Amino acid sequence: MNDPIADMLTRIRNSQLRGKSTVMTPASKLRAWVLDVLADEGYIRGYEKMTGADGHPAIEISLKYYEGEPVIRELKRISKPGRRVYMGAQDLPSVRQGLGVSIVSTPQGVMSDASARAANVGGEVLCTVF
Repeated sequence: MNDPIADMLTRIRNSQLRGKSTVMTPASKLRAWVLDVLADEGYIRGYEKMTGADGHPAIEISLKYYEGEPVIRELKRISKPGRRVYMGAQDLPSVRQGLGVSIVSTPQGVMSDASARAANVGGEVLCTVF
């Protein structure tokens, strides 16, 4: 697997299309940090670290629905292994006029675009969520 973040986002997207309440993904620190931002912004119920069926560490993500529809309408990977996208604090994209969130990896950790602007730090734009 070349892009673990894209893999996790695809698993979330596919699980929501099928109406699943939880989804499993291999564990890593970066994935957990991205999930922290998603949970803080209210896009997922939360996540739990556990051991998968194969004995490797895994993360079980609890998806969130509102009136039968997934809370996450659009989940898009921006920075990819073949083309990294870096932006300064003032250049960070606003997703759907501020209704969505960009997740940014900064020197101060992984955070939402609003938090990065408030802290006046830029970084790699990992993905956008709406």
